[in-house]
Amino acid sequence: MPSVPPLLKTLPLLLLAVLTTAVLAGCSFQLRGTSPVPAALQPLAVDCSTSLPGRFCQSIRDQLTLGGIELKESAEANYILRLRDYNQDRRASAITAQAAAAEYRLRHTVTIELLTAERAPLIAATSLTASETYRYDETSVLAKQREEDDLREQLDDRLAQQVIFRLTPMSQERINTLIQAHSNSKEQTEQP
Repeated sequence: MPSVPPLLKTLPLLLLAVLTTAVLAGCSFQLRGTSPVPAALQPLAVDCSTSLPGRFCQSIRDQLTLGGIELKESAEANYILRLRDYNQDRRASAITAQAAAAEYRLRHTVTIELLTAERAPLIAATSLTASETYRYDETSVLAKQREEDDLREQLDDRLAQQVIFRLTPMSQERINTLIQAHSNSKEQTEQP
């Protein structure tokens, strides 16, 4: 029996790799958790209230930086992303027959607002929410506390992704339209 040349042995794998690369390139493949942040929002300032957790604010800054956005201080930026009213809530969502909590619902909220340097609103104050439910077991309190801590981090990451996704439609054309609409409404309110 004649031997198969090494090239023919690896040809199917090579074709599979090329095909996979072509398919991923054709469908605009992106890493999970990243969002195409519009270049029109350059440079951007992230104004985090002191009541927000530092980890949450840093997660947003990191995602913006990964998206290619240049971050500046408010005085030097063309756009300002304001983050306010951060809240974490934990409530029992199911009770056992012994009147103990069987499930808890974690809920994190934050209010965002996107403004131009001249304070024209591009995104009006909007509340974003991320929530998750988990089972609680009184016999493994430490494990459940770790699970809750992990879920809180995940909720903050999801909330940060929601903030980034809200910025995604901000093309230069849309920004110009919103600025013009704000300018027109301001002129109408100033007329007698």
